[in-house]
Amino acid sequence: MNTLFVFRRLFSKTQFFARNPSQGYIFGLDSRRNIFQPLRSLEWGLEHFSKSIIFVGIKTMSADNAENSTILENLRKSLKEQGDLVRKLKAENAPAPDLEVAIKELKVRKKAFETKEKEMAPKQEKFERSKLEDLLKRRFFFVPSFEIYGGVAGLYDYGPSGCAMEANMINIWKSHFVLEEQMLEIRASLLTPHSVLKTSGHVDRFADFMVKDIKTGDCYRADHLLEGHLEKLLADKKLEEEKRQEYESVIGQVDNYGMKELGELLKKYNTKSPVTGNDLTDPVEFNLMFSTSIGPSGLIPGFLRPETAQGIFVNFKRLLEANNGRLPFASAQIGPAFRNEISPRSGLLRVREFTLAEIEHFVDPSDKSHPKFENVSSQTLRLFPSEHQIEGKPPLEITVGDAVNQKIVSSQTMGYFLGRVFLFLLKVGADPSKIRFRQHMFNEMAHYACDCWDAELLTSYGWIECVGCADRACYDLSVHTKATGERLVAQVDLEQSVSLTIQHTFIREMIDVVEIVPEKPAVGKAFKKEGKIVMDYLAQMDKDAIKWLSLPPAVAPVKCSVLPLSKNKEFSQFVKKLSESLTELDISHKVDDSSGSIGRRYARTDEIAIPFGITVDFDTVNKEPHSATLRERNSTRQIRAQIDELPTIVSNLVRGKVTWSVIEAQYGLFEGQETGAK
Repeated sequence: MNTLFVFRRLFSKTQFFARNPSQGYIFGLDSRRNIFQPLRSLEWGLEHFSKSIIFVGIKTMSADNAENSTILENLRKSLKEQGDLVRKLKAENAPAPDLEVAIKELKVRKKAFETKEKEMAPKQEKFERSKLEDLLKRRFFFVPSFEIYGGVAGLYDYGPSGCAMEANMINIWKSHFVLEEQMLEIRASLLTPHSVLKTSGHVDRFADFMVKDIKTGDCYRADHLLEGHLEKLLADKKLEEEKRQEYESVIGQVDNYGMKELGELLKKYNTKSPVTGNDLTDPVEFNLMFSTSIGPSGLIPGFLRPETAQGIFVNFKRLLEANNGRLPFASAQIGPAFRNEISPRSGLLRVREFTLAEIEHFVDPSDKSHPKFENVSSQTLRLFPSEHQIEGKPPLEITVGDAVNQKIVSSQTMGYFLGRVFLFLLKVGADPSKIRFRQHMFNEMAHYACDCWDAELLTSYGWIECVGCADRACYDLSVHTKATGERLVAQVDLEQSVSLTIQHTFIREMIDVVEIVPEKPAVGKAFKKEGKIVMDYLAQMDKDAIKWLSLPPAVAPVKCSVLPLSKNKEFSQFVKKLSESLTELDISHKVDDSSGSIGRRYARTDEIAIPFGITVDFDTVNKEPHSATLRERNSTRQIRAQIDELPTIVSNLVRGKVTWSVIEAQYGLFEGQETGAK
């Protein structure tokens, strides 16, 4: 088998005359026709030395390479055939046992294909992991916890450099996701009652199978131990082909074996303790959560949280209220999580205490579009769809927009977050050539999931999951609703009333929401000279009813609100510009374009201590240069400034570089807008 390769360059004099024509063919550039022509031997002289030329060579592939390529192609065909069978069985709603057997065989064939593909892949650049780990420990980035007592597996302490690096990563994550997307951040308790994790499924399903050294009591994860033992046996070059296929088949199915099957296989292959060579106990189920009791009585069982998501789900109602009862919105949480790993390994990749960054994006299931999708639609990603995995095809390079349009990615919202995750990984230094997004195959996804993708990084350990993106539908909210009786749902305003027929009874319900707001012109016309007195009393009554939390700008949770006076499209461009500029200055802010008077929206923002508010009004739209008002919470006084100036003014106020009195003296007190709706 031959492979064609082409080089185009300016050859040096030595290279030009040393080139052996038998190795290939030399082509020179014909400048008159702008094409490459074969060079005859008479033309091989100094006059052609500086021309742009091409050398086309032929490389003969070794017999071993040709044989490997044939094997790989056969494995690819075999994988595709099994994938087609599984798809057919699912489409026909075949009996569960038949489908389970077919899926197990699919995993075996997939594993065999991936193993051979890895063998044939070009070697990665040489990387000595042990030297890097030694450097990180020697310079105190991280070290085993309680090192002077011998350490505890899976627990690590971060030193000054490690702490600084982690803080920087967290700050970048918060800026990139929480601040830029205006997410609602929470910090839930690390202790979780048993009832919560029973409902979520962690108590029943969050477990692995464990075996023990019968003499020392050392514990090992049964599937990892079996897999490692068989891989050692496979390394024997004298191993019979029949045995090799048997071992590879077992490794391919190792994730599917139950406790009894693992025990039988460990005995069959005479697996021993890897450290002492002692016999092992039978496998037992081991829950990966750290159990504890809450309170002195010990009557409230609980766990250290194994993930951060449940804290968001159980607070859904309050988060929805914080977002003025509207979808979509996202909530974020970052903090420690705990998993009592049976046998921690791979450095910091598999540990017992770690930091998790979680985002839960809540969306109307009938509308999974995303308002900022266009920001990432042209971003090219390396996607590894499940169909490609089943058919043995390589990942594909495709834009996010095309992936959504071609239904490779299920929705705009999923595509948007894949694009944003990719940009975050670039920010923190990941090599783009070593990033891919792998879609979960149907046998990997939970029964309630719609679509799942993992951002994977190619490391010295192979492809490692770094970020998981899953469309979980409403499973979590549903199970917590069922368990507590608390309805974790959101209501969506419809553009028009909807007619429903329930049990042949026609029901039509319309709800009118009326808000009474005093209008200054109408009051003046009705009360004439007394109009100002009436308005003053109304304002005083409103002010007396308002309570707010007065926090200094430096510690206020949100620094600024952006309030468009109308939902007209003309206002959107100014709101977007202000939001982007505030984000660039790292100013946390909240856009509130909900219904209700501007006074009511001011009250809502005052109540949660937002110190400053920018209002985009009709003068912003109708007059140039474009300007908006800036309001100070405690005094309720306002100034007016140009749109381009306002983010910097807010930044200086928040950081204490200038006081409100100075800003008011510089820009003057705002009295009222001069134009209205056209």
